[in-house]
Amino acid sequence: MIEIRPFAGLGHADHGWLDARHHFSFASYHDPARMGWGAIRVWNDDAIAPHTGFAPHPHRDMEIVTYVRQGAISHGDNLGNEGRTGAGDVQVMSAGTGIVHSEHNREGETTTLFQIWILPDAPGGQPGWGQRAFPRGDRSGRWVTLASGTPTEDDALPIRADARVLGASLAAGGRLTLPLDPARHQYLVAPVGRIMVNGQPAAPRDGVAITGESELVVEALDDAELVLVDAR
Repeated sequence: MIEIRPFAGLGHADHGWLDARHHFSFASYHDPARMGWGAIRVWNDDAIAPHTGFAPHPHRDMEIVTYVRQGAISHGDNLGNEGRTGAGDVQVMSAGTGIVHSEHNREGETTTLFQIWILPDAPGGQPGWGQRAFPRGDRSGRWVTLASGTPTEDDALPIRADARVLGASLAAGGRLTLPLDPARHQYLVAPVGRIMVNGQPAAPRDGVAITGESELVVEALDDAELVLVDAR
């Protein structure tokens, strides 16, 4: 089963400094048919104005993956972690028993990013944060695991969930395949480029919800960038 969720139909909240699209119910956007997808609970498509950001706020019992598309995001938390994550790179936060953090765009340009929340396999645990550079050139024509519940096996940032976050880039006319477990849930977004997903067309920033499939075949109609989550 593959369902294309057009970008224009996503939840939308424009706060002035933050222009957010919600693939799943979040904050004031509520759709009982879109409360999540398997263990994927949130996928927000955010544009953050220069020199603005999220004031300190708490999280717990959630794995939060931030994929920066343009600009950079600067993180700080009550554990003393600080860092700047630039375009193409990824940060992860395991909220565990509780963490308070802030995120700011300290750049002179708009920062765009995906923020993806995945339910952990079990509640609790020591909270933590990390980041890593993932050069876009290394993903050309192939899937690269960015965050994983088996980080040593996948050479990726660690998350405490039976899930993987993958990235890839494809030149126009290129094609990528990926074997899937039909019992699991996948969610795919191409932030750039038109694609075909198992023969179905998807426009840039559309959501593609997948389950029950044994193989994923992505064809690029334009130069495209891909972000995929595979979860229980």
